[in-house]
Amino acid sequence: MTTSYLDHNVALMTHLRSILAAVGESEQVEDESHALFLERFDEVVSDLASVGQENYLGQELICQVFQRYPQIAHLVPRDLLWFFGGDCLHFMPDEEIAIFQAIDERRFEAEEAGEDFDWAQELQLMALPENSPRH
Repeated sequence: MTTSYLDHNVALMTHLRSILAAVGESEQVEDESHALFLERFDEVVSDLASVGQENYLGQELICQVFQRYPQIAHLVPRDLLWFFGGDCLHFMPDEEIAIFQAIDERRFEAEEAGEDFDWAQELQLMALPENSPRH
């Protein structure tokens, strides 16, 4: 079963939100500030899911996760950095950007050909060693 690119990223945002909630529950951050951040996070995810557009608010939000919660930076799904782009790309090495660019090009080719495309599956295929069969 394929998942749309937007649905994939909304699911990743939901996962990241659960990580942020756990950080708050472990009392690693200031409670009031954290609660306001989670409210804003929920608004962005809701807008993203209903409007379906990548926006600068999401980009700003992801960058703030890195600034406000450096202890979980390694847990931020890399797909989200690519999805929102812009300043988020500063948190990705060039090699990783190249991989995501290649996957994005394959996504556009599949859309033009009217074929299904599963972002998560393609990402797994790109992570295989060079000599592994990919399709």
